[in-house]
Amino acid sequence: MKLIIAVLQHEDEDALVKALEEASLGSTRIGSSGGFLRASNVTMMIAVTDEQVDVVLNLLKKHCKRRTRHLYPLLPNLEARERFLGSIPVEVGGATVFILPVERMEKID
Repeated sequence: MKLIIAVLQHEDEDALVKALEEASLGSTRIGSSGGFLRASNVTMMIAVTDEQVDVVLNLLKKHCKRRTRHLYPLLPNLEARERFLGSIPVEVGGATVFILPVERMEKID
């Protein structure tokens, strides 16, 4: 048995949860925020059998896409703003995935 911990962008959460439910896989969602751009993230914990790990990884690859965001820098003074006009394209998205062995799991009702 494995515990998959995936940190993904909030925008990808609904499609991934729906796909996991369609594959009869449960998950626990924890709200989190990233350090870069202070983006709203979701940390998902998914307990699966060893055979289901690839299914979850494929769903993550399908539903957690990279995208380009535009960062508008906060510059300290007017002179700096005049030299730099516009935005900086930044790649965000995808998922960071940790796969851990699980010795035991119990659901308590």
